[in-house]
Amino acid sequence: MMRRPVALLALCASLVLSTTALAAELPQRWVSAGGALSEWITALGGEARLVGVDTTSQHPASLKSLPSVGYQRQLSAEGILSLRPDVLVGTEEMGPPPVLAQIRKAGVQVELFSSKAELAAVDENLKHLGQLLGAEQQASALAAGYHQQIEAVQAKVKQAQAGQKAPGVLLLVGHAGAKPLIAGQGTAGDWLLGQAGGHNLAEHQGYKNFSNEALAALDPDVIVFSDRALADEQALQALLKENPALAASRAVREKRLVSLDPTLLVGGLGPRLPSTLQSLAATFYPAAQASFAQ
Repeated sequence: MMRRPVALLALCASLVLSTTALAAELPQRWVSAGGALSEWITALGGEARLVGVDTTSQHPASLKSLPSVGYQRQLSAEGILSLRPDVLVGTEEMGPPPVLAQIRKAGVQVELFSSKAELAAVDENLKHLGQLLGAEQQASALAAGYHQQIEAVQAKVKQAQAGQKAPGVLLLVGHAGAKPLIAGQGTAGDWLLGQAGGHNLAEHQGYKNFSNEALAALDPDVIVFSDRALADEQALQALLKENPALAASRAVREKRLVSLDPTLLVGGLGPRLPSTLQSLAATFYPAAQASFAQ
């Protein structure tokens, strides 16, 4: 009669040991070269494993206290290897390739993720991160919740559009206001504007410089500006100073100008985007602001 409990105890013990062994095999020291990935790692409970991050990893604020490995496209093998990581994670934007090859040669696991502005990419990235962190169920729940948040914003946008035409919008990305790049089709910026119910007036692919005159001719209803050096009012004043022709645009005349955190535009779609979409949509559809605040 005693054999069954003994066998059960042995089975439980073997399961505990196998789970412990599996956890030990997972990478424990992480370097993340991508702001959105760093945010997802944190959301999945993996922040304690991060030993270094790139300059786009600004959220949560606690990540700023970690050693920096530089900009995601210009990584240094020496700086990363000095942190003794088990794994380096980043998107296909990460590089340069010779540095990644050197890091792999040193025995560090290099895991690449998608930076595409697509919900399918978010799903795949979360699944991959969940496997690496041993948090697959949590990753699945996060992905499902993310879809629900995006769908909720889309439903409100659809309601708002019943009473107002989609505004013509431009997203300008600059550095201290100078020579801003306009987010065109296929960019994270374009995805953001569209999901928030805006009509992107830029029809080109990717990010492109425009002359002052060309910018003014597009005459957007709303301007969303993102500056890598300045924020909020300082960024706006620099933008208008460096691009005086914008003063004649409807967006400036009616003061429909929105500041956007530039880290939201690199490294794929991150966990802060649903709340950003709510905020943008409320600006695009002022008559429906109350519904977006709910």
